[in-house]
Formats: sequence, C-alpha cells, structure tokens
Amino acid sequence: MRIATRLFLIALVAALGVWLWGVLFPNPDRAIRKRLAEAARAASFAPGESYFSRLSGAQRLSDLFATNVEVNIDIPGHQEGHWAGREEILQAALGARATLQSLSVTFPDMTLIIGPGKESATADLTAEARISGDSDLFVEEMKFTLRKDGSRWLITRVQTVQTLQNAGR
Repeated sequence: MRIATRLFLIALVAALGVWLWGVLFPNPDRAIRKRLAEAARAASFAPGESYFSRLSGAQRLSDLFATNVEVNIDIPGHQEGHWAGREEILQAALGARATLQSLSVTFPDMTLIIGPGKESATADLTAEARISGDSDLFVEEMKFTLRKDGSRWLITRVQTVQTLQNAGR
C-alpha cells in the first residue's frame, strides 16, 4: 500500500510539474493563438455596452499592439484604414465603438510561421466581422506580424492580403 501511495504522489508531482512548466513557459504557437483570439475578443463589442466598457475594450485592444505598430486595412467597397502607433489604434477602436452598435470579430483559421529564435512570428488568417444592422459577413484574409517582448507577444504589423478577386480593383 505504501508503494502505491508513493507512486501516486510521484505521478501527481510530475503531472503538476508538467502543467506548471506549460503555464510558465508556454509553447509559442499556443501563446500566439491565444493572443490573437484575445485581440478578436477585444475588438468585438455588444450593443448597449456602457461607456466605460467600451473604453476598457478599446484599451485592452490597443495594449495587444507594439508602440510602433503599423496597420493597413483595405476592405473592398469600404474605406481604407491606415494607422501607425498604439495611440492611433486606441482612437480608431474608440471611433468604431462610438459609431457602430456592435461588432463581432473572429479568426476562424490561421497559419502560423514562427521565426528563428522564436522571437518573431507571422500569422496568416481569415478575419470574419459582423456589424449590427448589416446582414453581410465581412471576410478578409489578413497577415499579422508579431514579436516577442519579454513574455508577451505584441502585434507589430497588420495588413490585408490582396486576393485574386480583389487584385483587379
């Protein structure tokens, strides 16, 4: 009985150690996917949110970006957007929250390429956005560039990918 108890405790400590290692030193792929999912959640907002909720969401979104971020978004049939710097991202997020009733953003699929040294990464993904009052689902191919800053991954560049159907505009 004592041997079984000791083996159980050793297995429990080993499992706890593996779990703790994964929490303290996450796999870059998993950390980046989590970071981009967090960006989609922070960009989304529901109708009827209070002013402070909207302000907090916009701040959470801007905190996911590097201070020198560059964002170039060109959605066919809509206005182009070019922002440089975290402050402009914050202002754009606040503007969207002021003019739209709600926005739902998801990244249903993504392909990650982790750079050498695991300090940079590129995510090619599909962004899906639904705006309240609009029956259309906006779908765009996007490219996110990220870099590791300490233990966090920060978004340094975002751009829409010109697909064949959009190239002839």
